[in-house]
Amino acid sequence: MLFGGIALKRFFGKVLRFFAVIAVLCVVLLILFRIKYQSAIMDLAETQIRNSTSDLINDAIDKQIELGNIQYDRMVYFEKDLNGRITALKTNMSEVNRLKTDILSIINDEILALDTSDLGIPIGSLILPELLSGKGFQIPVLIHSIRNSDASFSSSFTEAGINQTLQQLTMEVLVDVTVLVMGETKSFTVSSHVVVAETVIVGQVPDTFLQSGGL
Repeated sequence: MLFGGIALKRFFGKVLRFFAVIAVLCVVLLILFRIKYQSAIMDLAETQIRNSTSDLINDAIDKQIELGNIQYDRMVYFEKDLNGRITALKTNMSEVNRLKTDILSIINDEILALDTSDLGIPIGSLILPELLSGKGFQIPVLIHSIRNSDASFSSSFTEAGINQTLQQLTMEVLVDVTVLVMGETKSFTVSSHVVVAETVIVGQVPDTFLQSGGL
């Protein structure tokens, strides 16, 4: 009985040493993996979040355009002389500010409802991206924080034909994001540009709008 107990203790001792060696090797491999791939993992995670956030912003604004909540003639109006020639383009800043507030509120709600369950970096995309891209178990990507930063409007003019000018109103939305991957955090700002309204101006574009500009 005594010898049986000693043999059993030796057996369990060997098992414990075996698992201890395995645990140490796993820790060493994890450290080496982080040293080699941490930068690439962070870059892939950032790209993934940027794409998801940009799609979310674009979808939110597209829905407002479809609902008719964003209209060019509500934000910009023309001043004309007695001959009907456009003499000035002016911005309705109250409408622009209202639109900015409404869109930021909608985007904020969309951000809070963002599904992060599909976020992750497939191991194959790191080790053999040429053959195993998108395959293998995923390294979790967690969004630590995400919030609206700001939004602004800008106007651009491009030639659209003979005596015609295309004016586009573009909204830039900034979103601050912090992600957590393998115990390390990274913060960055996602910038998304979306054309919210446009029109074709027939005739010469007034210099007054280009110089003073409302947007």
